[in-house]
Parts: sequence; structure tokens; C-alpha cells
Amino acid sequence: MDFLAAVTEIIGPANVLSAPEDIAPYSVDWRGSYKGTPTAVLRPNTTGQVSALIKCCAEAQVAVVPAGGRTGLAGAAVPLANGPKSVVLSLERLNRIRDIDARDFSIVAEAGCVVQHVQQAAAEAGRLFPIQWGAQGTAQIGGMLSTNAGGIRTLRWGNARELVLGLEVVLPDGRVLDDLRRVRKDNSGYALRHLFIGGEGTLGVITAAAMRLQPALKRVETAYVAVPSPDAALSLFSRMMESGADVIAFELCANFCMEMAAKHGVGLRIPLPLESPWYVMVELSAAHESIPLRDIMEGTLGEAMEAGEVLDAAIADSEAQRQMIWKIREDYPDCSRRDSPAIGTDTAVPVSAVPEFLRIAERELKARWPEGRMAAIGHAGDGNIHLSLHAPEGLMDRPTWVARAAGMEPMINAIAVSLGGSFSAEHGIGQSKRHAMATHKNPVAMDIMRLVKNALDPEGLMNPGKVLP
Repeated sequence: MDFLAAVTEIIGPANVLSAPEDIAPYSVDWRGSYKGTPTAVLRPNTTGQVSALIKCCAEAQVAVVPAGGRTGLAGAAVPLANGPKSVVLSLERLNRIRDIDARDFSIVAEAGCVVQHVQQAAAEAGRLFPIQWGAQGTAQIGGMLSTNAGGIRTLRWGNARELVLGLEVVLPDGRVLDDLRRVRKDNSGYALRHLFIGGEGTLGVITAAAMRLQPALKRVETAYVAVPSPDAALSLFSRMMESGADVIAFELCANFCMEMAAKHGVGLRIPLPLESPWYVMVELSAAHESIPLRDIMEGTLGEAMEAGEVLDAAIADSEAQRQMIWKIREDYPDCSRRDSPAIGTDTAVPVSAVPEFLRIAERELKARWPEGRMAAIGHAGDGNIHLSLHAPEGLMDRPTWVARAAGMEPMINAIAVSLGGSFSAEHGIGQSKRHAMATHKNPVAMDIMRLVKNALDPEGLMNPGKVLP
């Protein structure tokens, strides 16, 4: 029996896509940056089927590229353009929420569950699934975990890794690691789940996860704040953290980013005039209605204004206004792409180093590409700044600009690492940052990673050409 016949026997002909028009959406990342054509797209709907398919691929020496919502920014869910024979293993049909336990503050969801659907299920149970970012309406749990995704609430509840209690994983030989226990304390040996979180499918395929929930937010206050500088923003952040309220989001945005949002956004209303060089979006929360969040927000902003750390502020007076503030943030990436070609980065530095990072980056970018336009936006509360360099307005197509400013990303990565930071904060490594792994990752760490990879996947069939250089 040939390979396609064998996998068809496992999941049926409707779930083995091989026609060019059917596999086309799985052959390119959503930005069009990475392209690679698989032999087929396989769409199982049970862990047992995933296991059988992985065994079949191992026997036929066919590489496996796991895929979820395919919203990633590093090319991890796309086969290599000139890589080995491969299939895309789409987890989209593993989309069941297996269990939700409000008293245990936990949920068990399969890898193909859309993140937003998990958030909704938690809300219906009176709980909060706290991770939040712009792609949550399309991104899936498996991809979220495989890239250790972050988002705007990382400063309060951590990256995806911190939410995981247990995993179910299909290993490269087809065996199933069933570690879906929801206990909070377990010191019975190595915490194996952490091998697969952030592993981008190179060590196995996550099929389900047991994850933490939080109490529902009973009070939320959100403000859009004009600040004179990143230093001032960091002073405001300290005040907010010391205010007694839970700070669940603290975003820093350059004026240029807000100008692009105002110009290209659909239905966006910027709360303040675009007269400040920097803006902050800050959100406070409480799990009890008696906590005077509004007073805390107003008082903290007032103190910061007296100290010269705040120039102006708009506090949301309704849920619609609050959602508009976050819509600006979540729609910004699309607005940025509409504006002009750009080269982006995904760096993180210690929170206290954010102002210095931005000062050095701006100086070096102006020195090397004076015609470029720097955009900086990100999660200042956890040190993750997405810095990009845009082409001169209307002067260049993307390939030309990428070639002209090709050294931008390595330069910004080096600046972040020199300040004790990372060249990859929340988007993963995929294909795009393998060069940075070779340049910046500790060689002992690289040796250990290769030992783990060779032990679990000696044939190198799991998502080849990703993560490891």
C-alpha cells in the first residue's frame, strides 16, 4: 500500500488533501513570507488518528509539519521550500473542550480549539482564560503552546507556558505521552511538558492541554495615556504596579504607530490628539467589585501628571470605549502592513532596560538607514518591544526594502542580547530566527537541545528546518 492510500485508510479521503488548490492555503504563511508545498494535508480528529498517522509517516520516512490556525510570524507551520518530502498535519479538527472544572479553575482543551472559543467557554463557567492577543480569533491552542505565545496580559499571568498544567503529546514514534493531570504540585521527576511548549512541533505533536483558569474580572479600568518618553512610561508603570490594583496590561506605542492606526484603521477612534511622542495603554483589574479601581486609576494618573510623567490621559467610560482602546492595539499590525513595507523584530529586554534599548536602537537605525522610519510598539510591562523599520513612504516595494535594510533585524537582536535580553520573545523561532539561534544562543544550551532532539526524533522527521540551526 502506498503512503497516501495508507493515510487515507486512517482518516478517510475527505481528510487527505492533495489537490493543488486544496493544499495551497497550507503551503504559505499568512504574510506570504514562507512557501513550501507538502505532499498532502492530513486532518485527523482524534489523538488515536494522530498517533496512527505519525507511525505511518515514520515508516514511510515522510516529514511532519504540524499546523493550527497558521497565524504564526516565523514560518514554523509551513514546509521548507526545498526540504524533504513532507505532509502538513492540521490539528483543526481536534477542536473539542474535553472538560472544564470551575472549582478546580482548570480546562482541558484539544489542540485545534480556537483560543477565543476557550476564552468563551471559560467565561460561561464564570472563569477567565487570561491569554489575549490580536490573532486569538483564529489562533489555536496547539500553536499557542508550540510557540509559547504571549500577548498583552503576560505581565500579569505569564506566557502560555505558565498556564499549562499538563499535556497530551504524540511522540515522533507514534506513542502517546498522556500527562494531562491537573495537579498544581508534582515533583515526580522531569516536567516533560516544558519540552514541547515552545518546541514548535520539532519534538512531538501536542494534541490536548490541561490549563489554568483565573477568577472572572469583576472590575476593569482602562486608560489611553500620552507620555513624553519611554523613561516616563516606565515611571508610570512603577506607579501602577505599586497602586494596589492588578496591572494586567501595559502597552507602549510610538506616535508613528498611532498615526498608522489612525490612517489605515477601519472604524478606529484614537482617544487623544496625536500630539505626544509616546502613548501607553494601561489596564487595571480586580476580582471583587468593591475595589475602587476608578479612584486608583485617576489618583495614579494624577500623581504621574504632577510629576511630569503623563501629558494627558483618557479613561474609558464604557465597555465600548475600553474595547476601542484594545482594538487600536490589536488592529495595529494590519495597519502597519497597509502603510508601507517593513522589517520587524520580536525582542525582549529586562523591563528596566526598555528605555535604553529604544535609545540605542533609534540611534543606530538613524545612522545606518536614515531614510527608514522606526516604529516601536509592544508589551512594555514585560519588556517585549516589537520594533520595525518602515520604508520611506511610497518609495519602495517590499523586496527592495528588505534587501536594502537586510542587516536591521540582526542589529536589533544584538542590541537586545547585549542588554541581557532575547532575540525571540513570543513569536517563536520557526524558519525566520534560526540564524539568530546560531549567533546568540548559548552553545551549551544548543548542545543540550540537539541531544534532546536526537533522542526523541533521531530521524529528524518532526518539523525539519525549524528552531535548530
